[in-house]
Amino acid sequence: MFSRLLPVIVISFTALSAFAQPSPGGVAYKDAIYSTVVQQKNLTYRQDPALKKRDCLYDWYEASADTAARRPLIIWLHGGGFKFGKKRSGGLPLWSKAFARRGYVCAAINYRRSKKHPLKNYPDLVEGCADAVEDTKEAIRYFKQHAKAFRIDSNHIILAGNSAGGMIALQAVYSSPAEMARLIHRGDSVSASAQLHNPEHVAGIMSYWGALFSLKWLQNGKIPLVTVHGSKDRVVPNNDPSKGLYGSQLIHTTADSLQIPNAIKIFDGYAHELQKHFNPLFAGGPARKRWVSAGNFAAAFLYDTLFRVK
Repeated sequence: MFSRLLPVIVISFTALSAFAQPSPGGVAYKDAIYSTVVQQKNLTYRQDPALKKRDCLYDWYEASADTAARRPLIIWLHGGGFKFGKKRSGGLPLWSKAFARRGYVCAAINYRRSKKHPLKNYPDLVEGCADAVEDTKEAIRYFKQHAKAFRIDSNHIILAGNSAGGMIALQAVYSSPAEMARLIHRGDSVSASAQLHNPEHVAGIMSYWGALFSLKWLQNGKIPLVTVHGSKDRVVPNNDPSKGLYGSQLIHTTADSLQIPNAIKIFDGYAHELQKHFNPLFAGGPARKRWVSAGNFAAAFLYDTLFRVK
């Protein structure tokens, strides 16, 4: 499958690179140094007959004039409460293009959506997240396997997402399958490998209005993370653990106490998805401007933490 898709990527890259040049000035991974982004849609990161084809698809973004031999990869994970959403939902295309202009390559992926009731039932929520984490790790393995062809720096793979996507990114790095299973009293049959934390060696996390299921899991590593949230978010609360979700402010405070490199940006007065009043079907221009601001903040943190020469 990969061998059939790669020529398409190469052809598109060659065709568009003739028309795009890097923007003058700027610093890679910090500033938008490229003007044009190539997008390839509906590629496949996993072959599994037990899964729906759509659950294994991704869209690929890279700057058309980017000729670097090894580039950091951001895997973007959509929101939707583990019940809805897809790789082109919400801010994913916006963030993928913005980070590709900085010199990253980006893959916005689909993952399995829950057939149960994750929006109402906590065990179903945890199970839905666990399935999505498994799919995300399959995607990481796929990109590492093809790192040379995609010109990926496999030492700098970053997970990022909004809402449910932010939760997936956090759990994938800071928890283990065994810990999530035990959280809902279903941990009797987990294997030894399921006890491992971040075996994929993810280098960083961007969580936009996401949450952890347990703050204790932050003791499992020191992977840099940046969090963004609205102060009036009622879907994934920023600072209220009563739903069993530990949002950005709680993560930030605990991460500081554990000396984990982290940064937080709170949009005061805004709700879920940084909207004034959350509407899952329509965000509007002002919310999209806040998404841009969130992306700029996260990019600055990643640059200072992972790439800037100290």
